[in-house]
This record gives sequence, C-alpha cells and structure tokens, in this order.
Amino acid sequence: MSTPDPTLGLPRILAIHGGGVNSAIFKAQLRAFLNHDKLKNRFRFVFVDAPFFCDEGVGVHPVYSDWGPFRRWFRWLESHAEIDAAACSYELEYTIERCMESDPGTGEWVGLLGFSQGAKLAASMLYEQQLQGKDGPWRFAVILAGRAPMVSLNPESEEFPWMQSAGGLPDAADLDSIYERPDMKLKIPTLHVHGLKDEGLHLHRRLVEDYCAAGTATLVEWDGPHRIPIKKSDVDRIVAAWTDLADEYGI
Repeated sequence: MSTPDPTLGLPRILAIHGGGVNSAIFKAQLRAFLNHDKLKNRFRFVFVDAPFFCDEGVGVHPVYSDWGPFRRWFRWLESHAEIDAAACSYELEYTIERCMESDPGTGEWVGLLGFSQGAKLAASMLYEQQLQGKDGPWRFAVILAGRAPMVSLNPESEEFPWMQSAGGLPDAADLDSIYERPDMKLKIPTLHVHGLKDEGLHLHRRLVEDYCAAGTATLVEWDGPHRIPIKKSDVDRIVAAWTDLADEYGI
C-alpha cells in the first residue's frame, strides 16, 4: 500500500525550468532546496515542462546529457524557429494551465520559482497578473538568475518598448525606456538570487533595479556562476530570505 503524499495539502509553488533543460533536470538541480528542512514541509513544488524543444543548455553536459528532450520557453538564438507573439503566449498559457490543473495537490497556488529563462518567465507572469489588476494567484516569486527584460504575455504589453516580445529575441527590447515609466514597474514581491561570477549578472541586476518597484525586491548574492547553488551555506542564506519573505506576507 502506497504512502499518501504528505505535500498534497501544502501551498503550491510552480517550478519553471531554464532554457535547454526540462522539469526532471530542474528538479534534480534543486535537490538542496527541495530537501531543506525549512521548505520541504512548507510548500509543494510542481514542475512544468516548456512547450518548445531545443538543444541542451548550459550545465547539462555531461551529467544530464541523457535526460532529454531539452526544452525552452522563448527564443534566445536566431536559429530557434520563429513564432508569432500571440501563438507563443497561447502555448505558454496552455502549457502552464494544463500542468496546474493536472496536479493532484489541494493547497492554494501561492508562488513561482524559476531559474534563468524560467526566472524571466516567472517575473513576466507576475507582471501579467499585475497588468490585469488581479490579486492572485501569484503572491511572490523566487527569481534565480533572472535577466531583464521581462517578456510580454498579452497584446497590451507587446506595445511596451521595455518588454521582450513573446515571439522575439531579448536584444530587441529597449531596457532604458522603463526609466520613463516608474509607475509601470513590477510591484509583487520577489526574491532574486545572483551568482557573482554569472556572465549575465549585469542583466540580472537590471531586472532588480530597473524593473522592480523600490522596496519589493529582496536580493541574495553568492560567489558562483550561472547555475543553481548547492553549497549548504549558500542554500541556507537563500532559504532564510525565502521564508522571511513568505512570513512577511503571511504565506
């Protein structure tokens, strides 16, 4: 007789993998967090697979080379197949809704967790919720190595010059244009984790400093490259900030 899953009734967090991996790899990479005493009995983590296929990403070889197929949420290379912005947004929304509906958990959906391209999507989903004037379901996000710009997920935000088109490449966005619209910054709480040896650090910092409203973003830095931290001292600091954020907002 199987043992009931003890996480079924816990508040749920949607876990969004980076580009060039998949949900199984992301789950393995997050093991230090998933097994942490302060998280494992507090949240249920639900992992979603991106709808588009691609070559393996950074950090996959050699450990996860046989874990394909590898997936992506958006284009980041010219070689990735072009797609209409509306079609891309639809695929993303459909994929995420299908994952959420199929999860057997009963706890409320409360947060998003993403790494790299998944972190970009997590921030973008918060922004989309804010633009729609909704109070939920997402109350916070943990953004691991998330770069500016955020991605537009509806026709309205496709017109914002500081946003990356859902079907386009990130370089096409005018990041400086957000300076003219401080009222349009992301106001939903976020926790950002930056590796100080990450080649994309300058864009990670721009997401915090330029795209998030003052007082809403918490930052934890660690001495590492573009990967998910696994060292206990780094993980403990991140988890402490994470649980502090959840406590502050009653999650």
